[in-house]
Amino acid sequence: MTSSLPLPLGTQPLSPLDGRYRGVVAPLAEYLSEAGLNRVRVEVEVEWLLALTDRSIFGTSPLGETERDALRELYRSFGPDEIAWLADREAITRHDVKAVEYLVRDRLASLGLDRIAELTHFAATSEDINSLAYALTVQRTVQRVWLPALAAVRERLDELAVEHRTAPMLSRTHGQPATPTTMGKELAVFAARLARIERAIEASDYLGKFSGATGTWAAHLAAGPDVDWPRVAREFVESLGIGFNPLTTQIESHDWQVELYDRARHAGGILHNLATDVWTYISLGYFTQIPIAGATGSSTMPHKINPIRFENAEANLEIAGALFASLSQTLVTSRLQRDLTDSSTQRNIGVAFGHSLLALDNLRRGLDELALAQDVLTADLDTNWEVLGEAIQTVVRAEVVAGRSTITDPYALLKELTRGRRVNAADLAEFIRGLDIGEEARTRLLALTPATYTGLAMELVDREG
Repeated sequence: MTSSLPLPLGTQPLSPLDGRYRGVVAPLAEYLSEAGLNRVRVEVEVEWLLALTDRSIFGTSPLGETERDALRELYRSFGPDEIAWLADREAITRHDVKAVEYLVRDRLASLGLDRIAELTHFAATSEDINSLAYALTVQRTVQRVWLPALAAVRERLDELAVEHRTAPMLSRTHGQPATPTTMGKELAVFAARLARIERAIEASDYLGKFSGATGTWAAHLAAGPDVDWPRVAREFVESLGIGFNPLTTQIESHDWQVELYDRARHAGGILHNLATDVWTYISLGYFTQIPIAGATGSSTMPHKINPIRFENAEANLEIAGALFASLSQTLVTSRLQRDLTDSSTQRNIGVAFGHSLLALDNLRRGLDELALAQDVLTADLDTNWEVLGEAIQTVVRAEVVAGRSTITDPYALLKELTRGRRVNAADLAEFIRGLDIGEEARTRLLALTPATYTGLAMELVDREG
């Protein structure tokens, strides 16, 4: 018997982000793909040319509007032809940023702008271009794609919190019955946590440098000793909509990236907590999942609707969290004036955001497919009257302080009644009637039920909203 190797499959995506989940994460590729990065590299090179000529550096003159528009069209219309051109040139140069420089020079010739060709990439090290390109691509990714997806999940939680603000449920601490709350209040907790980290991410810095080979502007000064190069660099960088870091080595120190990815990881941790809690509520029967026409829950158990949205989110948040942590840990350090660890690491920024975006998409969809089973919540409360033990012993304490009770250890009294035992409504009523407390307090306690012992849960939802 002979064996043979299977036929080759041809070019196939290795990552599920570029395969099964491509449709969800495709918006990220506009910014964080190799092509997206190269488009912004061209943008930086072009805008640096314009910054130099606008200031008439070395006797140049500002370009006219037609020439400016034609020059900017190099990155505005960046597409397949430019991608292929860069791939061919990089195969020769073995340097991606140098290939971008040659592309700009080539296009300057076709536009009749040879007179400014030598200002292309002027006095710039590759990291001047890269620091700005990464700042811009990450900024645009976060502001245009990732933060809106995070906001969509938070907004859906806000809606569900309001919808279920009056839905009493049994809370659990250490997995055991605790005191009643409302489903709305518990969802509002997650919404508030996400809103807080969302604000922190919105306030993130995006920084770039433009100071030459080792951050000293040495080449700039050698060529133009009378030019205030730090001022020119600052004005140029800030004109792109990002912050300027004047004190660097060859690389911008990446601390803003470390801060951002740590915040993204933090957001992911909150979302992971949400996914596991909602999964648990589904397993308790608090939520049912709305059937999707044609969908299969289990290959052998047709009755099941598995909480796959939340499980998928959980897994992808763990992958994203690990990648964000790795980015932070690597980018915070660089040997001496630079090494290449940052370059290799930053190529995976898109992968980290991809898994995070996929999780956000699953969470939003999953939250849209939930229905609250109020009958299950009510039944759970009705079988756990012992949770009113907290209210009873607290009221007794207040009565003792007020001089209306002589009970010496209210906590011990309730502990004896409720710990490890199921207590029904009649048991508690009988117990309350026998307490040495004032009649007003007794009336209040007798009126309590697990469903009404929710404190300010409803009001807390309103305050958050």
